[in-house]
Amino acid sequence: MDVYINDIAAFLPNEPVTNDEIEEVLGKIHDVRSRVKSRVLKNNGIRTRYYAIDRRTGRLNYTNAALTAEAVRRLHPYDRFSVMDIECLCSGTSMADVIAPGHGLMVAGELGLGPCEVISTSGICLSGITSLKAACANVALGLSGNAVATGSELASSLLRSNFFDHLPGDPDFKNHPILAFESDFLRWMLSDAAGAVFLSAAKNEKGPSLRLDWIEHVSYAGQMDTCMYAGGHKNEDGTVTGWRQLDSLSEALRKNYFALKQDTEILGEHVIRLTVTEGLARAAARRGITPAEVDWFLPHYSSEFFRDQVYDAMAGIGFNVPYEKWFTNLADKGNTGSASIYVMLEELFHSGRLCSGEKILCYIPESGRFSVAYMLLSVV
Repeated sequence: MDVYINDIAAFLPNEPVTNDEIEEVLGKIHDVRSRVKSRVLKNNGIRTRYYAIDRRTGRLNYTNAALTAEAVRRLHPYDRFSVMDIECLCSGTSMADVIAPGHGLMVAGELGLGPCEVISTSGICLSGITSLKAACANVALGLSGNAVATGSELASSLLRSNFFDHLPGDPDFKNHPILAFESDFLRWMLSDAAGAVFLSAAKNEKGPSLRLDWIEHVSYAGQMDTCMYAGGHKNEDGTVTGWRQLDSLSEALRKNYFALKQDTEILGEHVIRLTVTEGLARAAARRGITPAEVDWFLPHYSSEFFRDQVYDAMAGIGFNVPYEKWFTNLADKGNTGSASIYVMLEELFHSGRLCSGEKILCYIPESGRFSVAYMLLSVV
């Protein structure tokens, strides 16, 4: 059975935050300016981003579930649509508000949904696309008449300076920074957003729909060490010690286990090779797609630093898609992890630029332990 995206919505909280305002909103750790901020911002190309933080108080003014619910409420797939019409809700995020229950259940509670199927998907950037794949499968199999899929992030909750104030300072901070680079650079990379799509087995009677042709998802976790993680410490041998393996929560706090971290060394070494050179070649071979068929290419890369590397890797396997077919809003909307593909699709879908018959290829990599998804949509 064909499955169609009938509408897409996104929610970005509060007012946009410029590069000069980041430390005013997130705060400076021990009142010391970051040594890496300017270098990271120069490389990532992000000019504005959004945080679910009240600038007056410095406190969060949305939960992850509330962000997601706001995106769902903005869906309008047909006249007189109500959230009570939702038959299946699939929600993905990197870090939910609570350890349990699942994120999807908290979103359903925030929306006050009637009895329906609820699925929660975990991971990092791919949690949003795995929720979309689960929603698509549900409709395609006729298990539900419609489904809503979401991707959301509340990264700012872990980026605020008060989450690091317990770490010991050093008067010689220039040579001994308070926060290790693997955590510090992420403070200037990530931001908050939520996105939602409504799927059904019928295309829109008026206006465009997106037919979901396929999603190819592959993980190289069985061959690769952990790259991006939270709630643990990566050891020299590549293994990860989780916070529950420690003797106390105080030890986990003291050793900064709960900070979000990324091993930038193996990121740069492997992410393009695995997610493009190998991942795209695999998807193209399995699905028989050629670059000439692609009218729009939506890449979720975390930084402009990777833009040319993605292009060169695609060209290297004979899948050359010219830049004029690329669409991204990273510079203005920021890197919103699992919500990013939703935020891009929402802007393009409502832009009036899509034409019937066009094909949209989406690229969603994840550095958690190196995975990637490619999705093909057709405008109908």
